[in-house]
Amino acid sequence: MPPPSCAPKSDLLVDVRGISKAYGQNRVLNNVSLGVRKSEVTCIIGPSGSGKSTLLRTLAFLEEYDSGEVYIEGELLGYIDHDNIRSKAPLAELNRVRQHVGMVFQQFNLWPHMTALGNVAEALMRVKRLPRSQAHARALETLEKVGLADKANEYPIRLSGGQQQRVAIARALAMEPHIMLFDEPTSALDPELVGEVLQVMKALAHEGMTMVVVTHEMGFAAQVADQVIFLDKGEIAASGPPQALFHGSKNPRLQQFLQNYLDRNAFWDQSGNTP
Repeated sequence: MPPPSCAPKSDLLVDVRGISKAYGQNRVLNNVSLGVRKSEVTCIIGPSGSGKSTLLRTLAFLEEYDSGEVYIEGELLGYIDHDNIRSKAPLAELNRVRQHVGMVFQQFNLWPHMTALGNVAEALMRVKRLPRSQAHARALETLEKVGLADKANEYPIRLSGGQQQRVAIARALAMEPHIMLFDEPTSALDPELVGEVLQVMKALAHEGMTMVVVTHEMGFAAQVADQVIFLDKGEIAASGPPQALFHGSKNPRLQQFLQNYLDRNAFWDQSGNTP
């Protein structure tokens, strides 16, 4: 028998089993299950208010779930089960389980009084306890990875929105996560700045980073995702490879959503391949 807080052995890095979440009488997630394997990219799409961000935030236990289980690399997240009794995990245990989960939010959440280098290095010093010189070296290396080594000494106010979001991505990457969560990372950007952030995310996907992405960028989902989850009214209404969902799904709610948000010909050619 596995330990009470561990899932049966699995190749899933993220294993969500029947989670539900409600705010009072408003049920925002209802019996949601999904799995993400190493190096897979999962994109979560759906209309506003469908529970997408709430679902993503439960994967880092920034939102508590009411029932079900979330396992990160085989370990139960946020709770401890013993003798069929569930209790909330102590903060130290919670942080241990989610230590390899990085998250990038809609807003950049950069410290305005720190340079780009300082924003990336701060958590390395505070959380990883790296010496300043080592933290700065890793931060600079990570900024270079997102194309911002030349902006290391700039303050956020002197960076564009796209550059600020890339600093936020670098900050998460510097912690060496095994799983990256993105909550609509381009939604706060002007349209002309979206591409530079998506290019960084595409590069991460090609390098094998395991990613779960809430997005309205359907072209990105079509080109990069291994699986797409369509969430509607807190439930998974459809899921599968992007070609199956965007090109061949008969789900009426998904079709309606695509009609509202997509011009399919923008990213599917007649053979069903991405351009």
